[in-house]
Amino acid sequence: MQFPISGVEVNPAIPFVVAFIISFFTSMGGVSGAFLLLPFQMTFLGYTNPSVSATNQLFNVVAIPSGVYRYFREGRMVWPLTWIVIIGTLPGVLIGAIVRVAWLPDPQHFKLFAACVLLYIGAKMGRELVGKNYSQSSKAESERRFHEMIRRHQSKADRMEMTLKPVRVDYFNLKRLGYTFYDESFDISFWGLFSLSFVVGIVGGIYGIGGGSIIAPFFVTFFGLPVYTVAGAALMGTFVTSVAGVLFYQTIAPFYPAVTVAPDWALGLLFGLGGMAGMYLGARCQKYVPAAKIKWMLTGIITFTALKYIADFFGY
Repeated sequence: MQFPISGVEVNPAIPFVVAFIISFFTSMGGVSGAFLLLPFQMTFLGYTNPSVSATNQLFNVVAIPSGVYRYFREGRMVWPLTWIVIIGTLPGVLIGAIVRVAWLPDPQHFKLFAACVLLYIGAKMGRELVGKNYSQSSKAESERRFHEMIRRHQSKADRMEMTLKPVRVDYFNLKRLGYTFYDESFDISFWGLFSLSFVVGIVGGIYGIGGGSIIAPFFVTFFGLPVYTVAGAALMGTFVTSVAGVLFYQTIAPFYPAVTVAPDWALGLLFGLGGMAGMYLGARCQKYVPAAKIKWMLTGIITFTALKYIADFFGY
């Protein structure tokens, strides 16, 4: 099948299946999977012009609602955290889109930029995981009780339908956000969250993945928030900023007639449908996977992608 906007020719089953597999695993960590779809499109499909960023964001728009719905049903949406992510990343994504089109249209330079971002995130998460003994930490004890509770109350009949204890927001103002999840309290600076969201929004806008797509690893490493509560907020933030990103790329396309800027709607929708199914199942299964394993999975995926980009840049 030929996709005229991107120039990609591929069996339509391949984008669907690839998006499904990627989204199933990455959605457990609050990541849409768009950051892995980008190298797939650029490397395997040969889709390298700036519109690949817009197509990637279109994938987010279609795929993410199913995962957010699942987290919402289970009471694991920390809405104040979600609003901070949205208002912080939204302006950053728009700035990032301009930077991508105006200063990073060359795919090789773009790959090097993306590699630096991902390698930093992967290294930060890896150092934390190697340097921390989870069996002796209070977080590990909380996680152990959490999974023991699941195993104790589950039967084969209701294993996938059990309702988890929801997140409780204790306070939220322009200074601090505090919430409790399974007897563990978390207190975070409002402006710290906002500033990080804004910077990550710019990076996400350039990369074409929506600001929230890479906010989850930052929240886990910099603020020590549990991945079980970060995932829903990160995905919701990604959805809102991706909607804005797609509309923005489509709007500025006439101003850059020499470059393909608007998304490939057919290809993006096909990716999105696969991602929708994978993301729902990933969000549904997340509570059965220990947080440390999810973090290791994210670290491995992020580092591998970064090293692949660096290898591509130097021609290996």
